[in-house]
Amino acid sequence: MRIVSGQLKGRRFSPPASFKARPTTDLAREGLFNILNNLIDFDRQIVLDLFSGTGAISYEFASRGCESITAIEKNYNHFSFIKKTAQQLGLNNQIKVIKADVFKYLERNDKKYTFIFADPPYNLAELEELPPKVMNGQWLTDDGLFVLEHSPTHNFENTPFFWQSRHYGKVNFSFFRFE
Repeated sequence: MRIVSGQLKGRRFSPPASFKARPTTDLAREGLFNILNNLIDFDRQIVLDLFSGTGAISYEFASRGCESITAIEKNYNHFSFIKKTAQQLGLNNQIKVIKADVFKYLERNDKKYTFIFADPPYNLAELEELPPKVMNGQWLTDDGLFVLEHSPTHNFENTPFFWQSRHYGKVNFSFFRFE
């Protein structure tokens, strides 16, 4: 895997073969960040990366100059990998990695974010509940953006606060915002 843009463009990181996460493909990440380039000012973002997996999304935000990224990952091996990789890339001042269940973290969180990204397991039982939970949870600033990665079998167009969706092969991104 590689970082697709920013000051660390081209830097590679390799999760172990035993890794159980489904990482967002380089093509999908590149497409997502091309869209975000036109929507947000990266150096002003306070990012929450839910279900962080390999940490790829957090590294992309850090590479583009975001100073505050919080990555939430429940799996100890994935959590350790993200911490180690962030340190190797010199990003441990930008990325705060927390080992926690996403839903428990959100319940006790009182911080607001300008951007929330979630890449849950595609078969997550609570997947349909995630957009309303995030959008109604007081964690996103009024001008913030929430992006959910999901499989093509899910459609969130009729979900409150849905804005748009983009598709990159078998990777779909649904965008939510307050209007």
